[in-house]
Amino acid sequence: MPRKKKTDGKAANGMGNIRQKTVTRNGKEYPYWEGRYTVGFDPGSGKQIQRSVTGKTQKEAAQKLKAALAALDTGTYTAPCKMTVGSWMDIWDTDYLGGVKPYTVADYTANIKNHIKPALGAVKLEALNTHTIQGFYNNLVKPPEEGGKGLSPKTLRNIHSVLHRALQQAVSIGYIRSNPTDACILPRMEKPEIKPLDEKQMKAFLAAIKGHPLETFFTFTMFTGLRKGEVLGLRWDCVDFKRGTILVDKQLQREKKKGDTYVFVPLKNDKSRTITPAAWVMQLLKHHRPVQAEQRLKLGPMWEDSGLVFTTETGRHLDIHTIQRAFKPIVASIGCAKTRFHDLRHSYAVTSILSGDDIKTVQANLGHATAAFTLDVYGHVTGQMKQESARRMDSYIKNVLGQ
Repeated sequence: MPRKKKTDGKAANGMGNIRQKTVTRNGKEYPYWEGRYTVGFDPGSGKQIQRSVTGKTQKEAAQKLKAALAALDTGTYTAPCKMTVGSWMDIWDTDYLGGVKPYTVADYTANIKNHIKPALGAVKLEALNTHTIQGFYNNLVKPPEEGGKGLSPKTLRNIHSVLHRALQQAVSIGYIRSNPTDACILPRMEKPEIKPLDEKQMKAFLAAIKGHPLETFFTFTMFTGLRKGEVLGLRWDCVDFKRGTILVDKQLQREKKKGDTYVFVPLKNDKSRTITPAAWVMQLLKHHRPVQAEQRLKLGPMWEDSGLVFTTETGRHLDIHTIQRAFKPIVASIGCAKTRFHDLRHSYAVTSILSGDDIKTVQANLGHATAAFTLDVYGHVTGQMKQESARRMDSYIKNVLGQ
């Protein structure tokens, strides 16, 4: 598009250089005003680095120029960024997730590809605003019959987390001045109901897995409360039979890539912990070790020495899909078809609390970041404990009073 300058434009006093220009589109001329200002000097050439603002009128251009110069004076100036949201999300996904767990990176990448870029990718990064993002969020949770995606509040929060984190990095670099996701309103997310196995169901579950190849794996999980990745990644060198303790310092996680490879990654909160299971649980592992050793001798060079406590018949790590396929028919057979493998962890937590363990101990064993989080998850259980405590106190008072 050819442009031509006009020399009759006036410069506003103290506002820098403003001039009128014309751009030609399809043979028609369109006049506009441009204000130019200097933001610094190129360290290599020493030449001035100039930027410009434009407006349909001289007044509009002058106002924009005044705002830019004021930002330079106060040190809050951010150079205009021509990058799109899609380009920045690709850069952030590639270059700024070095310390993130592989499984989490795969989730981030999927959310960027499936949701963020299709809706916001073409928007200029510096032009992205809260209202645009809020509309994007609202459409994600709107029912399909109303033209939306029908996603759950939890899924939306995951997408928001990715976008917020990426834009916060853009703020840190200086591409944008503030994070437009900060002012967005997210829908309320109801807590999923926890469905741990009760005492009767736990007994039925133990009876159902009797003789199953994964009997020890399932039993150990139910009575330690470890996460699935922590059990899958537990190594024999972390089991101290002399002290009766287990060091939980890593987890085995499947990468969401072709081939479904497994890698050791840090724990969920990046803090290792040492647990002291019931003596019976340590005995369970003591009996399991020679069984594994016998299988190792039987296979000889065909055995894969992974060092893991729970393995396949050839010594390789267990696959989470195999575990879940084995677990579902077992719980269905005892009338608990909706029970998930993760509910074994909840069963352990509830049992620990009801048996009298204090919240700090339960928190430490489960690997929660804070006791407050444990209380938030299992608050209904502590309510039961308070009721039982009140009943015991009532009975005690009646005995003291001779009633």
